[in-house]
Amino acid sequence: MDRTSGTPPLTESQAAAEARRLITELYQPQPPAPPTSYRDTTPLPAVGTTPPVPQPDTRIVPAWAAGIAVASIGVGAGVTGLGCGAWLVLQGLASVTLYGVLAATLPFAALAMVATAIGGAISRARTASTTHIYKAPVTKNTAITSNQRGLFARTRNELNS
Repeated sequence: MDRTSGTPPLTESQAAAEARRLITELYQPQPPAPPTSYRDTTPLPAVGTTPPVPQPDTRIVPAWAAGIAVASIGVGAGVTGLGCGAWLVLQGLASVTLYGVLAATLPFAALAMVATAIGGAISRARTASTTHIYKAPVTKNTAITSNQRGLFARTRNELNS
């Protein structure tokens, strides 16, 4: 007896007959599947009865889209130029030594010192010492007029002379 179904086991001839039955049942010819596409192979007429219709090209780029395209090209070129310039500056800074800096800046520093010395000498020569001596009675007016005007009340003191 079979443990799972409770039926007696098959003999050799019964097992062979059952196998033949299952094989013939499984391998029956199947009907063809319906087509999933169709191709019309009839030739098209060269000239028809419908008159030709003008089909103008309406793919016009709006002004704002053209402006954005031109601006993006300009920005890209500008950023590329700035990047190249920064790269050149950084390459130059990477090759700087103290000797190179001193050799490049000392002549300008010396020239600036000479120009400062000459300017100081000319300034001293132009300013003459002048003393004014008055020999007359001196009167001093101390009358002050005060006005307040405007939204924030500015006080404007004026000396009357």
